[in-house]
This record gives sequence, C-alpha cells and structure tokens, in this order.
Amino acid sequence: HGLSSKFMSESEQLKEKIWEISGKEFNINSTKQLATILFEDLRLPVVKKTKTGRSTDSGVLEVLAKDYDIARYLMRYRSLEKLLSTYVLSLPNSVSSKTGKVHTSFNQTVAITGRLSSSHPNLQNIPIKTEEGRDIRRAFIPSNSSRFLMSVDYSQIELRVMAYLSQDKGFIQAFKNDEDIHARTAAIVHGCSLESVSKEQRYAAKAVNFGILYGQSAFSLSEQLGIERKEAQYIIDDYFKKLPKVKEFIDSTIEFTQKNGLVKTEFGRFRWLPDITNRVFHLRQFAERAAVNTRVQGTAADIMKMAMICVHKKMIQHGLRSKMVLQVHDELVFDMVSDEEGTLVKLVTEEMENVVNWEVPLKVDIAIANNWGDIE
Repeated sequence: HGLSSKFMSESEQLKEKIWEISGKEFNINSTKQLATILFEDLRLPVVKKTKTGRSTDSGVLEVLAKDYDIARYLMRYRSLEKLLSTYVLSLPNSVSSKTGKVHTSFNQTVAITGRLSSSHPNLQNIPIKTEEGRDIRRAFIPSNSSRFLMSVDYSQIELRVMAYLSQDKGFIQAFKNDEDIHARTAAIVHGCSLESVSKEQRYAAKAVNFGILYGQSAFSLSEQLGIERKEAQYIIDDYFKKLPKVKEFIDSTIEFTQKNGLVKTEFGRFRWLPDITNRVFHLRQFAERAAVNTRVQGTAADIMKMAMICVHKKMIQHGLRSKMVLQVHDELVFDMVSDEEGTLVKLVTEEMENVVNWEVPLKVDIAIANNWGDIE
C-alpha cells in the first residue's frame, strides 16, 4: 500500500508537468495523442516512423531526452505506470486467501532453451536494477518472523558451461584458479599480465564474453562499446584468434545443427532448428545464434534442474523444515528456518557445486536477508 501511494503520487506530479509543458491536458497513454502533442504542437524532431505513424517508443524518448525535459518526464512516467500495473497493484490480487501467500506456476515446456518459466504471477521478472524494483522485492518476505530468505546463485554458470563445452585451456584454468574471468580473458587476448589489464580492456572482454554466448554481431558490439564497426570486428577476430577453442566450439555446434536440423544440450535435450539451412540470411543467422545459445543456456538450465532435485532430496533426508520456494534461472530462493542456517548452507553448496563432475568448477554465491530486496 505504501508503494502504491508513493508511485501514484509521483506519477500524478509527472502527469501535471507533462500537461504543463504541452499547454493542455490529454491522455498520455494514447500514443496517437502523444505523437500529436510532441511532433505537431511542440515541434520535436521525428526520430522514427512506423506503419501507424510517428513512433513514441522508449528508444525514441531516449534520443529526445538528451535535449527535451518532456521526454525525460515521459520515460519516468511510463516506468512508474509499468511498475504499478505489473506489480504493485496486481501482485496483492495474487495472494491466496487460503495460505496468505503468492503461488506461482512453473512451466517446464514454455521456454525454448529448456529453462523453467513462471506465470500467474511471473515471479522471475520482479525488477532488481532500480531502487523502485528493489522496493517491490522487499515486499517478498519469509513465511514467519523467525525465518530468513536465503538466495543461492550459480556464479557465471553460462561462461563456465562455455569453458567446459569448448575445452579452452585458458578459460578452464581461469575458473580453476577462481580468477576474474573477464580480466583473465582480456589478459589472454592482449598477451599481458592480469595486473596490467585496464578497465577498458576488461569491459570490452566482458562484452565479448557475453556476446559470444548470444552470437552477438560486430554491429551490436560496436553499438555497445561506442566504437566503429571495423574496430568491433577486429576485437572479435582477435578474441577468436587467442581463444581458438571457443571458435571451434561455435563452428562445430553450427555444423552439427546443419547436419541434424536440431541442437542438443550436454544432457541430450534437443531443440529443432530447421531454419539453420534456410536461404534467407537473417533466418539462418537467427538459427545459428539459437544453436549456440541453446547448447550453453540449455545445458546450464539442465544443471539447475538436476541441482534442484538433489537439494530437495537431501533436505528431506536431513528432515529440514526450511523450504525451497523459488527458482529464477541461475538462482534458488529458500524460506529458511534460522537455526538450520549452517546445515542448509553446507548442504545446498555441496549439492549445487557437485551436480556435475567437470574439470571446470561450479561455484555458488549465497546471501541471506529478511526480505528478497535486501539480498546482496
């Protein structure tokens, strides 16, 4: 209730400011009325046109926000309205009258890479990056005042999976030594020591490390790093030259998929990708990216599911009263009885880190708090 009145009153103030600049009241949620105000009455430059007219989407507002206050106010207004409608006003309606709790549904066969998805309500997309998002997470609390929430998440599991699948020695060694993987990647690429890696070099290496997982093009890397496309292409080529096994892994994954029309995770779950041989370039390219991503993300999803089964069995064996209550991709959340903390931490760490016996170690980070928003 506190959040809804806080967000609503700021939203109202923003509405007044937007109307004031526009010189009249109008329905801010109507994109048609908004376009008329912005591009006809206020004569702001048209950034993008769509089939239905002049666009007022977030990309457009972001461009305009550099020079115009109204665009900044509109972005803020929209983000508050989204938080209100998606979470603050709707989550209380999801509370069960029987249990006084929110119960989500987990779907096994919705996400195409094999991850679980969550619906009615979706508890896997509760925001975290902004302060408002944190406020919403703080509303999630343990089942009673003598319990805590414990969050356990796999540290960089997709990069670890990629290290294992590619068998790249440098990558594997970095994880074995528990090094900063992005700094180590930069050191390998630039042929320098870990200590002499600059902030910029680490940032670029991090962008490429994650970009590789999703088949990022030189164009999108150049956008992300704010550099020329040529330079981005050079960075990617250089990365593959210094980490040849990663390139081999990508190429062999694409080759396997072309030959079989499907891709498999390390544990044998498969995804059909018939477009891998499509003559239409962008369809074929999408399928190639999906093939690599499914190998990595799909394998990580399998590991998490196997870990959940192991943890659940062990909790029963130990007769624990704590409960596993939520899975958010690489993270598990437990409703923890406080005097079980030592046992639970040890048990969960052991099961999650040893679910596969790979040369690349798996590692978990654990945090405990009395609400979900304060978990650091």
